Amino acid sequence: MAVTLVNPAGLPEIDVYHQVAVAEGTKLVFVAGQVAWGADGKTIGEGDLAAQVERSYLNVGTALAGAGGSFDDVAKLTFYVAGWTPDKMPALLDGIARATAKLDTKASPPATLIGVAALDVPEHLVEIEATAVL
Repeated sequence: MAVTLVNPAGLPEIDVYHQVAVAEGTKLVFVAGQVAWGADGKTIGEGDLAAQVERSYLNVGTALAGAGGSFDDVAKLTFYVAGWTPDKMPALLDGIARATAKLDTKASPPATLIGVAALDVPEHLVEIEATAVL
C-alpha cells in the first residue's frame, strides 16, 4: 500500500475521512468522476441519493481495480452533489457505508464535498472522482 492516512495533531478527527494522505508510490491513477451508471449505461437509483452514492463509489472501485489498485490506494476523493444541503448528509454517509461494506474496505482517505447546481444529466445526484497512488 502506497498511501498512509493520518490525522495530524492540531486538526480535528473526522469520523468519515482522514485529514491527510501521504503517498509514496510510483504510479498516479486519476479516476474520472463516476456517476450511478450500471455497465449498460443506465442510471441506478434514480431519485435516491444513497443508492447513487453507493453505485458511484462501487464504480470508482471498479475503475481502480482496472488500474491494478483498490480503495487502499486512494489518496483523495472528491464528491460533487447536485443541489447539496446539509440534510442530505445521512443519505451520503449511508451510501458510502453500503459501498465500503460491499468492497470490504475501511479506507477513509481525505475527501472534499462540493455542492453543485447540476451534473451531466438531471437524474444524476452525485459524482465521485478519485486520485490514487500505486
